[in-house]
Amino acid sequence: MKFKVTGKQHISKNCLVCGVENPFGLKTKFYELENKEVVAYFTPNTYLQSYPGILHGGISASILDETIGRAIMAHYGMESFGVTIELTLKYKKPVPLDVELKVVGRMTHDKGRIFEGTGELILPNGDIAVTASGRYMKRDVTQIVENDFIEDEWFESDGIDKDEIDL
Repeated sequence: MKFKVTGKQHISKNCLVCGVENPFGLKTKFYELENKEVVAYFTPNTYLQSYPGILHGGISASILDETIGRAIMAHYGMESFGVTIELTLKYKKPVPLDVELKVVGRMTHDKGRIFEGTGELILPNGDIAVTASGRYMKRDVTQIVENDFIEDEWFESDGIDKDEIDL
């Protein structure tokens, strides 16, 4: 099913997941959809290997954690963050390296200061390789970082824009 992209989320310089200047980072791009889900795209390289040709499970956890945690932005704006309280994963299939992967995250329950969410890491053939569910505390970006971060390191991502995403 195709969904309209309604926004492109900010990224930073040094984040492991979205940092464009982090030499070991995933350099992930995040898109908000009309159904309030967040979709992330990234291509893991060999620095992130576990078994030969396979992405390390901790990296799968990181990208799912970030994508679910960012789902709050689709509801409350770029200044809202989700800080992880609890994360549970199920590894279903090996995740290959050097191919573009898709991750989907969403809020499932909004409980005031706490929200819950789920997500999936999807292989190029459409199979779900890893699923996750978690609980997050809602935080304003100013409660987490200094103002220079917002001014110097939190910016709109570049790259190819997408009009629609197929899920």
